[in-house]
Amino acid sequence: MSYGLDPNRISPKLFQVHPVEGDTVHVLRAIMGLYFTTIMLWLLGAIRGGPLMRTALIGEIVFMSGLAAGRLLDILLDGWPSPVLIAYTVAELLLAAWGALCLRKFAGMQISAQAFH
Repeated sequence: MSYGLDPNRISPKLFQVHPVEGDTVHVLRAIMGLYFTTIMLWLLGAIRGGPLMRTALIGEIVFMSGLAAGRLLDILLDGWPSPVLIAYTVAELLLAAWGALCLRKFAGMQISAQAFH
């Protein structure tokens, strides 16, 4: 939400972009909306559980690994970014791995629950 709500305050600090105008603001706010709705899916999956939890976990894994893959490709093509973006890459890789572990645990719980029926 940081760069979507107030791009002219955050973007110069994060991206060294001055000023952010027109279509660029539109794109940043659209991305913010995508992130926000994706997070809502994750929260609903955590709260409701069941099949929605599985969907949310798969979505989290795809989302985080996709971001990390794009960042790793950028590192290979363009070199090392700023330290904050390196931290984002590490966090995204860790969150993707955590999601995969949770999905594996969730799948095991589903199999165990079916054995009792």
